[in-house]
Parts: sequence; structure tokens; C-alpha cells
Amino acid sequence: MKRKYLMTPGPTPVPSFIREALSREIIHHRTDEFIEILKEVNEGLKYVFCTQNPVITFASSGTGAMEASVSNFFSFNDKVICIVGGKFGERWFEIAKAFGLNPVVMEVKDGESPSIDELEKLLKENKDTKGILTTLTETSTATVFDIEGISKLTKEKDILLIVDAISGLCQDVLLTDEWGVDVVVSGSQKGFMLPPGLSFISISKKAEIFLKNSNLPKYYFDLNKALKSYAKNDTPFTPAIGLIIALKDAISYIKQEGIGNLWEKFKKLASATRSAAVALGLEVFSKRPSNSVTAILPPQGMLSKDIVKKMRKEYGISIAAGQGELENKIFRIAHMGWINEQDLIMCFSILEKVLKDLGYKFKLGSSLVALQEEFYK
Repeated sequence: MKRKYLMTPGPTPVPSFIREALSREIIHHRTDEFIEILKEVNEGLKYVFCTQNPVITFASSGTGAMEASVSNFFSFNDKVICIVGGKFGERWFEIAKAFGLNPVVMEVKDGESPSIDELEKLLKENKDTKGILTTLTETSTATVFDIEGISKLTKEKDILLIVDAISGLCQDVLLTDEWGVDVVVSGSQKGFMLPPGLSFISISKKAEIFLKNSNLPKYYFDLNKALKSYAKNDTPFTPAIGLIIALKDAISYIKQEGIGNLWEKFKKLASATRSAAVALGLEVFSKRPSNSVTAILPPQGMLSKDIVKKMRKEYGISIAAGQGELENKIFRIAHMGWINEQDLIMCFSILEKVLKDLGYKFKLGSSLVALQEEFYK
């Protein structure tokens, strides 16, 4: 059987110590034993999110927390600005529309970060804006947005800043409290190194005021219920017990490494990945590249799907193609969670073989030299 490697921007590889935690015998969630585990997880999530505010955990994918951050903080016909610079910005718009909000779209060219000046102008034109829905790392384009810059437009105003950090958390810098980000959502299958199944949502004091005034329908994703249970280190409904037990170990690892050290580690891996791509004569797609994932343009005349398919089917290495309009125009290599230097060396050695097989001409080994030079800086 061919060994499989995950170099996709979610799900990411699950390390052995997490797999061991997932194999433990199940326990009951209404017990002192689980309450102590949840208490440790709740405190640990504050560390990872760089906040002193509550971080709620749901049994859902990250999209569940995105939905909760719309249904809990707004009311019918509230105006929100959705920053759309890729597929996940589009998701903000779709959720806002589904809940009867009045979403104003700020279009951002694929691979670029939103202009702070243009956003400020848009806010002046829409003085009744209640929130800005945006993304830390737009995974579909491998672009990191200037959240610190955006937060300066909302910090002292009665406007919520809600950030999708599902892909970016742990790799791209996000100083939630320091910058004044009101709500941050994330998921378990990326920087946390877990299987899919958990989502998280941090809630600022300003967001709690919005929560009291929301009139949108909610039941399972009701943050009023969740916060009442959170105060007792409990959950209103049955939690994903096994995943939360494993999350405790994941957070312990992150705290041991240090969130600042992880940011530096992934900055180095991202830089090495971009250098390796350039060494092959390829172009990096994003104008403001993320430390979580790199998008690369295939050689002229070659479709990215052919590269992705060949790497997965013949060599067992999963990288990601583009999405939507970028489907055949880019391929994406992740450097997040448990992915390390050895994984990138293996990935690019196979990528060279695949590009060679598909007829692309370049100097063999050039990407590996570029990687090692970056690693040894």
C-alpha cells in the first residue's frame, strides 16, 4: 500500500501523540473528569487565540462557527461589509445573505489584501454598518490580510470586526485583544493538528453587547446558552468528547513550543517554499503571501489539476488545486500544523519528478537547494 502524505491546507497531518489521544477510552461528559479537561482546554484556547475573552468550542466544522458569528451578533437587515477576496470571503457573504442581513461586498482582487483606505471610504459611505466580516488567511489564494490595519477602523467604533482564522491560526500572526478583534473563528483540522470536527469562536466584551441585541434565529449555535455553560466549564449539548481530549494535548504542544516561536517557524517554512518555487522558475501567486499556505502558478501551458492528480495518484502526496476561477491556474502547498522541513523536502523532490514527467524543463534539484539554503539561514 502506498504511503500517503498530506500537504493540503486542511485537513493537515495528525501527529502520533494526537492519534494516541484519540484512541483512548471514551468518558462521560457530565463528570468531574471531563469538566477538568474542558477547563484546561478553555484556558489553553485563550492562549492560542491571544485573548482573555471566552473561546467557545462547538462540534462542527469551522463553517459552523462562521454561521454562529453571524446569527448571534446581528439582527434582520443589519448592514455588514463582507470582504471578498476568494472562496472564503464569498462564504461570509453567503451566510450573511442566508440570515437576512444586508451585506455590502468589498471586492478584492485574488491574491491581494484589502486596501485599508478603500475600506475606510466604504465605511464612510455606509455609516450604518454593524460589522466587517473578513479573513485572516484567504486559503483559496494563499493570501494573508492586514487584520491589524482593518482593526484600527473598528476598534473605537460601534462596529464588530469578525475574522475567519480557520486556516491562519497558529501560523499567521493574530493578536486578538491587542489589535481589538471582536470575534475570531477557527477549526480543528489545520493549526491544531486534529481531524475535522471542532470549531471555535472567541467573543469580546463588545461582541457580548451585540449578542444581547440579536434577533436572528438560533438554537444549537446559540452563544447565550454556550456562554452560560462555559462559565461552569460545561457545554449545553453533547460535546465531541474524544476530539476535546485530544485538543488538550494539542494545546499543550502549542504552549510548549510557544505561539511566537510557531509564528517564526512557519514564517521560515513559508519563505523556503516560495524560494523553492522561484528556483524552479515558477511564480508565487499571492502579492501578500501567507505563512500557512503557498499558491504557485504552474508552468505555462500546464494545468494545475494535472500536477495535483499525478502527485496524489502516483506518489501518494496530496497538495491542493485552485478553487473556483483559480481551479486550473494555481496549485497550493501547505506549511501549517504538523508539517515541517522534512515534509517540504519530500514534497518538492516529488514535485520536481512530476514536473519533469509532464515535460517542464528546469535544473533538477534546484528547489531542494533553495529549501536548504533557507533552512540554514
